[in-house]
Amino acid sequence: MRQIVLDTETTGIDHKDGHRLIEIGAVEMVNRRLTGRTYHQFINPQREIEEEAISVHGITNDRVAEEPLFAEVADAFWAFIEGAELVIHNAPFDVGFLDHELAMLNGVRSEPQLGPVAEHCRVLDTLQLARDKHPGQRNSLDALCKRYEIDNGHRVLHGALLDAEILAEVYLAMTGGQTALLLDASMTAEGGRRAGIQRRPVTVADGALSVSTPSDPELAAHRQKLAQIREKAGECLWDTVDGIPH
Repeated sequence: MRQIVLDTETTGIDHKDGHRLIEIGAVEMVNRRLTGRTYHQFINPQREIEEEAISVHGITNDRVAEEPLFAEVADAFWAFIEGAELVIHNAPFDVGFLDHELAMLNGVRSEPQLGPVAEHCRVLDTLQLARDKHPGQRNSLDALCKRYEIDNGHRVLHGALLDAEILAEVYLAMTGGQTALLLDASMTAEGGRRAGIQRRPVTVADGALSVSTPSDPELAAHRQKLAQIREKAGECLWDTVDGIPH
């Protein structure tokens, strides 16, 4: 399954008041693994950024004054997300801004018409997911990082690509704890990565790791569990591991 973890930054809180996108950041996952493909783009909103918004993300009017308009990057962005499941924290906010930009673009050109987002992508709202899993608790991205022990010390201000990368880790932790694995080797023509998984060697001093011998009751419980796995699945991969008592 192809998923795009996405975040945006904007000139203000509500697109209905004429606010616009100023940054889009997104990372690609396939089968719950980060592929190394990303999309990141600053955008000239053609309007002033509110001071309150600048205090959140730190993006000033001067920073985006020379950036391309949304119309100039829309096709490349759409090609990156179309058909994927979008993983977004507080999805109605980001999707609302994206649909607003796409609708304005469609109004001034005939083809190709892009959007609405939900008609071409599935959307998963991690804020709602977090509220379902942790009712009555704070479920901001920072709060979830703390709850799932994910390092976000480098997140001083909001930033679309950084927040998308952090959200990918949070999402994986919330939905099964699988680590986000970056694929290795050379970049593909589409900007992705392929081949093996990066390995990080760990140096351990001699005698630093202790080995515990299981008790007889623990071994019996272990063998019972393996028997249950064999009965249900028809095989047990532990049987192929050398040195494991079966």
